[in-house]
Amino acid sequence: MKQIKKYDLREGDVDRIVEMAWEDRTSFDAIEEQFGVPEKDVIRIMKKEMKESSWKMWRKRVQGRATKHRKKKHSFRFKSSRQKNISLNKMSKR
Repeated sequence: MKQIKKYDLREGDVDRIVEMAWEDRTSFDAIEEQFGVPEKDVIRIMKKEMKESSWKMWRKRVQGRATKHRKKKHSFRFKSSRQKNISLNKMSKR
């Protein structure tokens, strides 16, 4: 089983990091909390693991994106304006 020595990551961990980084809603902070890998090293892992065209598309998409950085996010959860409010386990009436 291949390991990334600096962080003692196994192949499954690397695959999960790539998957989490690819998702728009998963912040780099969440990846660091779970695996101990900071943003700059997540970017390096992504570059190493992805095809060049996929890497360029991903970098263009996430650069400066607020959802990838917890400090820039306005809230932690997305809520559609059409979603019903739930309060004290009772659905609010319109």
